[in-house]
Amino acid sequence: MTKRQRDSAGQSAPVEAWDAIAAQYDEHVAPGESELATAGLRLAGLKPGDSFLDVAAGTGGLSLPAARSGAKVLATDWSPKMIDRFNARVISEGLDAEGRVMDCHALDIPDDSFDITGSQFGVMLVPDQAKALREMVRVTKPGGRVLIIAYGDPAEFEALHFFVRAAQAVVPELEGPPDDEPLLEFQLADPDVLRQRLIAAGLSDVVVHTNHRERITVSTGRRLWDWTLGGNPIAGQLLGDLTDRQRADIVDVLDEMIRDSSAGDGPLVLTAPLNIGIGTK
Repeated sequence: MTKRQRDSAGQSAPVEAWDAIAAQYDEHVAPGESELATAGLRLAGLKPGDSFLDVAAGTGGLSLPAARSGAKVLATDWSPKMIDRFNARVISEGLDAEGRVMDCHALDIPDDSFDITGSQFGVMLVPDQAKALREMVRVTKPGGRVLIIAYGDPAEFEALHFFVRAAQAVVPELEGPPDDEPLLEFQLADPDVLRQRLIAAGLSDVVVHTNHRERITVSTGRRLWDWTLGGNPIAGQLLGDLTDRQRADIVDVLDEMIRDSSAGDGPLVLTAPLNIGIGTK
């Protein structure tokens, strides 16, 4: 990884980078988010008929389960390609939902519009998170709730460390994520930080649940490779200097590691800790 890549690793990727991975995200990442999305929506008290806003929605990992449960859903994301994927799924399933391109720092939505406003693995990534959270609170109805699902302690993010070990087995000089400037997706890894940011945004009765984990099921190295590079443009930045041969070798090492870790008996389940924060306006 070059110095430029190290310097950019902690920064927000441009919209074009998210557009570029939209298809991969939709195929390899979003479907696996349904279980934890359902858990978060249940904790937030979402009911059929409620109006629900998904902020930084991607292709709908949170908003599609909300719509399938009977909520009236608006999904927003600044990536047009992500929203195109969401709207295509809405049409194919006949859901009461729509997607609109929108920057989470300046939502084009009137005050007090939604019963519940949520973000799963979305607002956790943005550079001015305080502003985005204030926007989420602004568009939520008085007495409504705001839901944030974000990654917890990066030291327990098994898929990340599994992938980095495989990459370094092929390219020993390859650096992992920087320790001195944590990646943006871990800015809410401390549940107390999440709690305080929700309170600062204007919420009360804030609760942060820490007893949930994301489960990533992989049976091949290619599956983990696609999940990693499809989930965030930063992964592609970190591996930008690798040759096609090195990339193929990493997939082969991942295959071997998955077989060894699962004793060759079925797929391997890698987990990551979650912080699910909920507050009332």
